[in-house]
Amino acid sequence: MSRRLPPLSVLFAIGLACLLLVWLALGDIEGFRDTPPEGHAAEPPALTRVEVAERQALSHSPRLVLQGQLEAHREVELRARQAGRVAALPVALGKRVTRGETLLVLAREELPARLEQAEAELALARGELAGAEELRRRELISNPEYLRLKSGVSQALAEVATLLRQLDDTLPEAPFDGVLDRLDVEVGDLIQVGETWGRLVDDSRLTALAAAPQRDALSLAPGLPVEIRLLDGTRLAGELSHVASRADDSTRSFPVEATVANPEGRRLAGASATLVIRLPERHVHRLSPALLELDDDGRLAVKHLDDNDRVRLTPVELVSADANAARVAGLPERVRLITLGGGFVDAGERVEAVPVEATTLQSAPDASREAR
Repeated sequence: MSRRLPPLSVLFAIGLACLLLVWLALGDIEGFRDTPPEGHAAEPPALTRVEVAERQALSHSPRLVLQGQLEAHREVELRARQAGRVAALPVALGKRVTRGETLLVLAREELPARLEQAEAELALARGELAGAEELRRRELISNPEYLRLKSGVSQALAEVATLLRQLDDTLPEAPFDGVLDRLDVEVGDLIQVGETWGRLVDDSRLTALAAAPQRDALSLAPGLPVEIRLLDGTRLAGELSHVASRADDSTRSFPVEATVANPEGRRLAGASATLVIRLPERHVHRLSPALLELDDDGRLAVKHLDDNDRVRLTPVELVSADANAARVAGLPERVRLITLGGGFVDAGERVEAVPVEATTLQSAPDASREAR
């Protein structure tokens, strides 16, 4: 029995379907090529546009502001070197005195009599020693006996010197010019050796004390000018006199001192004060704080362009800053600063630079421009 062939129309349909499958598999292969077809050049990607302002470094004298207090240039606690009864107070509390002026009078009691006795014993010891020297030349006295008499003279001299010092200590004098700032005794009081009876303050000059943070201590050195601002608005001129070589254990800050003249003798010791230290002059760039960012190492950095319009991210040192501007060091003397669009480009990327003057003609200034 012979098999029937399919109709011609069926065979035509099957062939057409096969051709369609082949076309679908191979017909659009050019769409997957790595290179464009001949005669079609690839268009370069459009460069990112950024706003650029050319800036020149300027001289700047940074200032370091510290909070501190004023102390007297010198002060000493007055202590008794001789026990005794207070006989007189020749200097009133708060009076200015000069060096060598008597501040207190102690009763001498038996000291003059003891001194007279010691001087007589000294004269006797010297006479005995003189006779012993004559006998020694004649070899009529032993050497130990001669040395004993010589020692007696030395002991008598020491006793006289001690009594003379004790007499001087009954009239204590001012060690320097100053003000008797405290007086703790009255006439008739008994004081012992080492007891504090007053305080002398030299306020002809003042010392301003403060503490500098670790970051700022390296730029400080004795001799820098300092302005002292008081709570009442008064301003005094001074000079940095000391910067500690070691940080304080509790605060990790470095103590500093400044010397201030006080020719009028104003009562300022112990008062609060603000120290404004003028640091050495530096070349810096002034820019918006919004342009500061962190690099991969966590350092402050600023984006700018090189001569080929490629983005550079340069680490900078923050010299000073306020709400309106930051002053940084570390950029080239003349720099093309990216003021707008820096957040959309990376270091090394080539961009289209648009001068800031051209953009300001097209749109009004916006406070958020440099932050973008």
